Amino acid sequence: MGPMIQKLGITLKGEEKDQLGKPLLKTVMRRWLPAAEALLEMMVLHLPSPVVAQAYRVETLYDGPLDDACAEGIRTCNPAGPLMLYVSKMVPTNDKGRFYAFGRVFSGTVTTGQKVRIMGPNYVPNAGSQTDLFKKNIQRTVIMMGRYVESIESCPCGNTVGLVGVDQFLLKNGTISDSEEAYNFKTMKFSVSPVVRIAVEVRNPKDLPKLVEGLKRLCKSDPMVQTTYDESGEHIIAGAGELHLEICLKDLREEYCKGIEIVTSDPVVSYRETVTTKSTETVLTKSPNKHNRLYLDAEAMQEGLAEKIDDGKIVPSLEPKVISKMLTDQFDWGIGEGRKIWCFGPNGTGPNLVVDSTRGVQYLNEIQDSIVAAFNWVTNEGALCEEQMRGIRYNVMDVMLHSDTIHRGGNQIIPTARRGFLGAQLVANPRLLEPVYLVEIQCPEMAIGGVYSCLNRRRGHVFEEVPRIGTPIYNLRAYLPVMESFGFTADLRAQTSGQAFPQCVFDHWQLIQSDPLEPNSEAYTIIMDARKRKGLKQELPTASKYIDKL
Repeated sequence: MGPMIQKLGITLKGEEKDQLGKPLLKTVMRRWLPAAEALLEMMVLHLPSPVVAQAYRVETLYDGPLDDACAEGIRTCNPAGPLMLYVSKMVPTNDKGRFYAFGRVFSGTVTTGQKVRIMGPNYVPNAGSQTDLFKKNIQRTVIMMGRYVESIESCPCGNTVGLVGVDQFLLKNGTISDSEEAYNFKTMKFSVSPVVRIAVEVRNPKDLPKLVEGLKRLCKSDPMVQTTYDESGEHIIAGAGELHLEICLKDLREEYCKGIEIVTSDPVVSYRETVTTKSTETVLTKSPNKHNRLYLDAEAMQEGLAEKIDDGKIVPSLEPKVISKMLTDQFDWGIGEGRKIWCFGPNGTGPNLVVDSTRGVQYLNEIQDSIVAAFNWVTNEGALCEEQMRGIRYNVMDVMLHSDTIHRGGNQIIPTARRGFLGAQLVANPRLLEPVYLVEIQCPEMAIGGVYSCLNRRRGHVFEEVPRIGTPIYNLRAYLPVMESFGFTADLRAQTSGQAFPQCVFDHWQLIQSDPLEPNSEAYTIIMDARKRKGLKQELPTASKYIDKL
């Protein structure tokens, strides 16, 4: 080791000369290749500067026209252009309950005291609506350097910055600009999905307001977390996996809800409801006043269409003719069908569709909003166990409406359409989808047997096994159902004597082959557990409950 240390030009001092083995190696590497300097040099040499990068990134970043002043400012990284800043994360401050809005300036210069437009993800430019839009002054601009915060007067484009005073107007992320013509930046897409949920409650009921406030702050600080209040009275935290939830609960107990005792349930996996065939019959539902009739059917989407919608390749904001061409070319839809899509769901963006297949129906446009409202309700709470739906296309086949407006209002159409959607789902061979992790495992050759046995017991399977050239290490890739992932890491390390290192990330939704309507099947058991947890009746609904007879 001595000659090598001399050749590298490293001088050891005092006790360092007496070190042996691993401590000596660490000391030599720290002197020869300091991590901070090596990382910074790598970034400087290999990452493009904002001026270079933004010229080709503007198309994927900006939601508006690519020839307007804001897009041009982003493209040229112009400090004198209109202010365009994307807030990507909320960072908690020492001041209880407040956050720095951390983001990057893509165009213009942000200054302390500047009046700006704060545009949340739901703001729609030029729509005449002020939803999710606020006009406020920036109280302070700061540079965030590790754990230190330094106040500055202004920050030009190309830099990251922290803003004080805008946290109460944004939940997780948003766009900040000083231009009236500005559009939003595209919302970040995550490669993971919050598929594991846990219920939290307080031991002492008087601490409930503190828990609610703590959950709001947790939701702001972590872009991946979703917190909801269930009708059963539970506060639900949804995360990407077991480890992610553990970190969230640790933050909740030690930072956001300090001093109160929190009780948690066992982790629960989210499922999705779907169908596998076309409805065996066109479903008829009558309105409560018997003056209106809806004829609906359901069918499974073509393979890959739900993923396209999830990835943002097919979204409601696209022109109908563009959507229609994509669906006709790639998924064999009929010519013009894509132009008749009424709604995506749930929440207007999900991977379920309502398509107008009617011909020559009077007053149809008057009930469209009511049918869309019912569709959003249904796709959030399916018929089997009130889980979200996925990959279902509903067709409105025919509608018979009363000639008088008062007899075809929302109170008549919404419950009727809801029953029709649920009935159509139940006569189209309903199934459950379960989330699946992609697991990447690194282990030596002698530990591969333990990896296989551990995965086989948990319904997982290896689909790729690649040796690292020049080393005894193998890279394994496998699929593992999220339901079977609890305790997987500890089990795998026990099977391989700690030689295997797994990494899980959500990958796709997988069909559970068993029939959920058949008692004692795997899917039936899952549905009954979910219904019991949600306080629903312990019997599955039948299609006849929702469908009316001619």
